[in-house]
Amino acid sequence: MDDPIRFYFDFSSPYGYFAALKIDDLAAGFGREVTWHPMMLGAAMKITGSKPLAEVEIKGDYCKHDWDRLARFMGVPWIMPENFPIATLAVSRAFYWLDDVDPVLAKRFALAALDIYFGQGRDISDPDTVTELAVSLGIEPDGLLAAVQDPAVKQRLKDETVGAIEAGVFGSPYIIVDGEGFWGADRLWMVKRWLRSGGW
Repeated sequence: MDDPIRFYFDFSSPYGYFAALKIDDLAAGFGREVTWHPMMLGAAMKITGSKPLAEVEIKGDYCKHDWDRLARFMGVPWIMPENFPIATLAVSRAFYWLDDVDPVLAKRFALAALDIYFGQGRDISDPDTVTELAVSLGIEPDGLLAAVQDPAVKQRLKDETVGAIEAGVFGSPYIIVDGEGFWGADRLWMVKRWLRSGGW
């Protein structure tokens, strides 16, 4: 059986949001599973000397226009959050806490969090918003809030981020298919071709 496709993203990444909406369906067409790996993109940016796209002069204006355009093209909800980018420690820790017991629920949680932030423009760094999200999915909110302060869960996110960087991940989204890395939501067509042909 083929190894799972690894999908790396930051919850504060617009392009990560767009890719998250498509990656599982794309992989399912080839009988492949996808493991999701939220990470702290800021740690990779410190190494590469990068900064958030929206903060880069000229490029930032283009990206904001591109996000609007891409959302229209895909027919998906999009609101540029007023508070952007944000720290996503809590929501990322919550994901891994869920993923350890129910990966399907963890993905539902991740997609719902991305929709709240980029589809509705609400701040997912706010614990109250994360709690509300948990309740809507039948997740016990007190357990989730306790988990995001658990030293073991905190370390898990740190380890995942270090592991992502060691695997060559420097941006969001970053997709690894059988050892081959693809950076960006605009590489999904290439991922599909790679899965179809087994490389080139």
